[in-house]
Amino acid sequence: MKGFDPLAILQNPEFGRMLLHGLEMTFVIAIGSWCLAMSLALVLLAIRLAPSRILEGVAIAYVSYHRNVPTLVQLILWYFGVSSLLPDQAQYWLNDHNAESIFAILGLGLCQAAYFSEDLRSGLRAVSPGQEEAARALGHGRIGALRYVLMPQAIRNALPALVNHSVSLFKNSSLAMAIGVAELTHAVKEVENVSFRTFEVYLIATVVYLVCSLMIMAAGELLMRRAAIAGGR
Repeated sequence: MKGFDPLAILQNPEFGRMLLHGLEMTFVIAIGSWCLAMSLALVLLAIRLAPSRILEGVAIAYVSYHRNVPTLVQLILWYFGVSSLLPDQAQYWLNDHNAESIFAILGLGLCQAAYFSEDLRSGLRAVSPGQEEAARALGHGRIGALRYVLMPQAIRNALPALVNHSVSLFKNSSLAMAIGVAELTHAVKEVENVSFRTFEVYLIATVVYLVCSLMIMAAGELLMRRAAIAGGR
């Protein structure tokens, strides 16, 4: 019977290479989907603020869909469903450029955008109505008031929720394993299949996810402190 020996995993060059590559792919998926999510969240927020019931209804339907359908189901739908509807040339190009990672970023980013947009909308609603009136009195139009006065305060109000959802997005990157992305969880499973040291390799993965999540939370805490200082000036 094998004893507990995590160094048997960490000191093995091949296992170490597999885990590092998996961690690298995890960051690629997480950062790529975060950038997509935040960009789309701002677009969704702008649509919600537009004086159009139709556009507002589209944004509400988008948010409702992505918040009520499991993320894993959305990833599978993108990879196995949407990809099959694309032209053959597009499918060949995707297969040559790591289709799994592209669809993972799309699926996670589009899903997380719904949460980010609601965080930003809640932050904007928490801004005092008098702020917009003051911005208008200073000569700003609606867009200028949003850009220079309201949105900075909205983002500051929304930071705690944005940080929490950013941590969730990082953890949800492990779901990309289901569509074949060689991220950290996938690498851990491959190492476990070869080494037969189930507890050690999953313990290492647990520690890595914990440390990375705590680092994201610490960075968010630093941003919130600086935002609070800036807002108090």
